[in-house]
Amino acid sequence: MPLNPPRNTCLLALAIAATLPATGSAEPAALQELVITAKGHEADTLDTARAVERLAPQPRDAATNTGDLFRGQPGLAVQGDGGAWGGNPVLRGLRKESVVMMVDGKRLNSAQPKGAIASLAALSLLDSVEVVKGPGSVLHGTGALGGAINLRTPEPAFSARPELSGRLNASTGSVDNHLAGGALVRASSQDHGLVLGAAGKDLDDYDTPDGDVANSGYRSNSWLARYAYRLSEDQTLSVNLQHHADRDVWYPGSRKAGPGGNGSLTIHSPRQERTLLAVDYDAHLGPGTLSASLYRQEVDRQIRAWWDLKARNQVRNDVTFRTDGGQLNYLLPLADHHLVTLGLDSWEMTADPKRFTFKPPMSDSPVANSPFRDGRIRSHGIFLQDDIDLGRWQLQLGARYDRVNGDARVMGNGPGARNEGLDNSTNTLSWSTGALYHVSALINPYVHLGTAYRAPDMRERFEDASRGDGYFHKGNPQLDPEKSTTLELGLKGRTPTARYQVAAFYTRIDDYIAGRVTGAHHPQNNLPLKQTENLNEVTIYGAEAGFSLALSALNESAGELAIDGSATWLRGTNEQDDEPLYQMPAPELTVGIGDWQGPGLRWHTQVRAVAEQDRTADRFSNHTELATPGYATLDLRLGWAFANPGPFTNLELTLAANNLLDKRYREHLTEGNILAPGRGFVLSLGTSFGH
Repeated sequence: MPLNPPRNTCLLALAIAATLPATGSAEPAALQELVITAKGHEADTLDTARAVERLAPQPRDAATNTGDLFRGQPGLAVQGDGGAWGGNPVLRGLRKESVVMMVDGKRLNSAQPKGAIASLAALSLLDSVEVVKGPGSVLHGTGALGGAINLRTPEPAFSARPELSGRLNASTGSVDNHLAGGALVRASSQDHGLVLGAAGKDLDDYDTPDGDVANSGYRSNSWLARYAYRLSEDQTLSVNLQHHADRDVWYPGSRKAGPGGNGSLTIHSPRQERTLLAVDYDAHLGPGTLSASLYRQEVDRQIRAWWDLKARNQVRNDVTFRTDGGQLNYLLPLADHHLVTLGLDSWEMTADPKRFTFKPPMSDSPVANSPFRDGRIRSHGIFLQDDIDLGRWQLQLGARYDRVNGDARVMGNGPGARNEGLDNSTNTLSWSTGALYHVSALINPYVHLGTAYRAPDMRERFEDASRGDGYFHKGNPQLDPEKSTTLELGLKGRTPTARYQVAAFYTRIDDYIAGRVTGAHHPQNNLPLKQTENLNEVTIYGAEAGFSLALSALNESAGELAIDGSATWLRGTNEQDDEPLYQMPAPELTVGIGDWQGPGLRWHTQVRAVAEQDRTADRFSNHTELATPGYATLDLRLGWAFANPGPFTNLELTLAANNLLDKRYREHLTEGNILAPGRGFVLSLGTSFGH
């Protein structure tokens, strides 16, 4: 299924821009789309010289994983472990290690090899997911080569008189027999704001055209409590408490041959949890605004490797990734055209995994083989950013200096354990510059040039042990940080009846960190070796586009009918091995049409077409990366919005048919030869009340 979206999507965006009349003014569109993650303060995406997505969860998404929200979006993809739970966002071909993940602006660190950290938050409790594509180290520090993702829950608000509002959603589905739901309540008064929420879901194994995927279901529950207190007209203190827990999560795509080639090993997590505690202080100080924050975010995981031959967990590992951090920002308007941000950012991540394996494999004697002990990564950064408003021109300039240190008490285990040469510190300067020109609300060309970096994580530095995936992993505490330079050219626009964004980019990454399957075996245990190393150079380039258009802009008789679509095309090259970069998303195109406005009947249908991906990293992966054929899926959604929902402000019932034609396919970024879900129906109910 050949696709060549870059040229076609650019032409599509220009065609939409040409079809609708320009306003002739540089004023922003009437409908603002405000995000915080792109600039560190609230700003319209139309004033941002880079590609930004604001994804809004819907009531029908009660059982959807947060990571799955990225599927079919411009420049985005999802990497999975074969189960219903795991869905890691991929930004422009760069995976979780190269993307900064945050919850309410608080960094979520976890050096976990399996699982999706984006799934450690319930979609029912989120207001939005902000995605900033491209280098983001100026604001977010190490790891932001591909960009930054901010999972935002509802913020407490104040009101002149007491108010109460909230929302409820619930769903059930046929493909996995799930039950899911969430509830959120907001209360406010002149000096107090409160948000309380809870969500849960229970999924069975999901169906494919070839039958069930064994052990693909799971259970989860989440709650949050956010409170804000107005100390004075100029000062606010707030507290943010969150907890998310998953149970019985398996990764079917991780299945490998067991010890000695006997039976098979499959990774699973009986329990994994995320906990956040954050305190924020905001104040008008002098001519500017001061924001300070202290937080602790923990990811607590039980990791097991089930050996079917012995009907037991051959490997068990318990680990807590704890991040303690602080942020201090001062936002200062200067003259009439400048908005300057000075920021300090500091955090420490610690972990002490406790892993045991039966040795010899057929024995009943578990032996400690922790990959490292008392690992620690510290990061301290200072940055300066200037947003310059020159009328039609919007300029963004920024620079940041970071120092990152990594160390551990012990690397590896047994006779080969090391406790020397593990400490490593790096100093990195990142910068970015962007310019956007407002021709009209619908035509806004921009250019962005910037750098980013990624310091190696704990496992890349210190892991020197066998893992449940069947490989012996050799870390390198003296790895160099990855450093990238990206040039992006784009065009975006928004009116009440149309919106679009198209971008092309080129990224060069030096000292790219990856685990190479060497083809060799460990001399003691004969396990295949996977060596963590720096590649000389990696390049990724591509184009992406997304649009929506109310057809009434072309013909008033079209009513509320609207079309939408997106396209992504990427190419990645491992220059050292002179071959395609490992696990790059296939080109894809989505096109939809429907009427989802007003009361009464609503409908929307969408086709997603994904091209064949035969550009595989044969040398780097030792022929373990498999090509995937192209495919196309059809989804249909029907809804009814009640015109007079009684005590509710809205009430919506939705029936969705996913993969309506029961297409048999596998996503290229899904580990193992695991098929995607087949035909499934989801019935959902969503409502809200109050103001």
